[in-house]
Amino acid sequence: LGRYLRRTGAGQFFQRIRVDLCELHTDRRSLEGAIAEVAERFGMQWRVAYPEQQKRVALFVSKYDHCLYDLLLRHRAGELRCEIPLIISNHPNLEPVARHFGIAWHCLPVTRETKADQEQAILALLASAGVDLVVLARYMQILTPRIVGALPGQIINIHHSFLPSFKGANPYKQAFERGVKLIGATSHYVTADLDEGPIIEQDTVRVTHAQSPSDYVSLGRDVESQVLSRAIHAHMHRRVFLNGDKTVVFPASPGEYASERMG
Repeated sequence: LGRYLRRTGAGQFFQRIRVDLCELHTDRRSLEGAIAEVAERFGMQWRVAYPEQQKRVALFVSKYDHCLYDLLLRHRAGELRCEIPLIISNHPNLEPVARHFGIAWHCLPVTRETKADQEQAILALLASAGVDLVVLARYMQILTPRIVGALPGQIINIHHSFLPSFKGANPYKQAFERGVKLIGATSHYVTADLDEGPIIEQDTVRVTHAQSPSDYVSLGRDVESQVLSRAIHAHMHRRVFLNGDKTVVFPASPGEYASERMG
């Protein structure tokens, strides 16, 4: 099953092909060699991934638990086929959640003076666990270029606003003060520029003048959780193509979610 997108005026063509290998009459090495030959002939960039190559995901959290619970429940239900070897936090509050789901917990408090040491410890933990995707599930710390540079295109964040509106801290308060009628959430890849990374997924919910900033926070929790899980699913299934400061995100193939639940 193939899907493609042509970027008008840029001379670029993106294609994603999902193949059933049940009746493959050659070995994978030969298959990839044939693809490489065609790609070289036409100057194409390509990659091949197999379903058994599951991502190893590290979850970063602070004190908010809604995104963490949502991801762990989806993982347990089989909606997110990956391995989650560890959870890292700068606060101890959510350790009981990690214990409940049987996942290793690492609390690494951080101050301005200890940030370099904390990030060194983070990089060591990620390396030892073989992590190839980091998810910031409401991790309320800004990652320095040191970590971002070590994991390019492998860190996904959830920001509680419809970017590019209301970047930085307290976006719900900013939205309330501007009297918006829609609030939203954005999941994006992390870059060295705060809340500027390529956007993967977004959604919104309607609000009114009768609601308070705390109402915005409550309404936003569900949107944040759903947007983040959809972005992670797209990344893990190689449906996201980086295109400069933007992304090309292909829709899920028929049966893609159902096949994960069936395992």
